Amino acid sequence: MDTSDDLRFDRGDGTPGRLRRQLSRLLGMTSAQASRVASEALAPLGAHKAHFVVLAVLAESGPASQSEIADRARIYRSDLVAVLNELAEGGWIVRAPDPADKRRNTITITDRGRARLAEIEAVLDDVNDRVMAPLSEAERAQLFSLLGRVNAHLASGGGASPAP
Repeated sequence: MDTSDDLRFDRGDGTPGRLRRQLSRLLGMTSAQASRVASEALAPLGAHKAHFVVLAVLAESGPASQSEIADRARIYRSDLVAVLNELAEGGWIVRAPDPADKRRNTITITDRGRARLAEIEAVLDDVNDRVMAPLSEAERAQLFSLLGRVNAHLASGGGASPAP
C-alpha cells in the first residue's frame, strides 16, 4: 500500500516544476491520502466509507429502492449490492418488498443503522479535522466552496475537451 511519503505531492527540489503545476496530480494525491486516513480510522469499526454514504442517503432521504440509492449515493449498482448485504447483516438496514411494486425491494435504515451512522460520522468528522488541521475554519469553508464550484463546473461539461 502507498505510504504517506509515496503520495507526497511536492518533495521540494526533487519534484519537477511541471509536476507541481498539475492540479489533477495534486487533487489525486491529496484524495488518495485522505481516503487512506479515513479507511484506517474506520477499520476498527469494521466500517467503510460506502457504509456511511448509504446510511446517510437513507437517513436524509427516507426509504428507497436499490436503484434510487445508487443514483443518490453515486455508487455503482454492482458495488452497492455488497454494501447493502453488509449493512443488512449488521442489522443497520432492512429490505422489504415495495408495496407499489412487488418486483423490487425498498431499503430502510433501522434504529441500529441510525446509531451506526452517528458512530461512523463521528469518526469521519475527526478525520476531516485531522486532514484539514493546517487550515483555519474560514479556509476550510473556502476550500469546500471552491472545490464544490470546480466539481459543478466539471460535472456540467465545463472541463470537456473542445470538439475536433
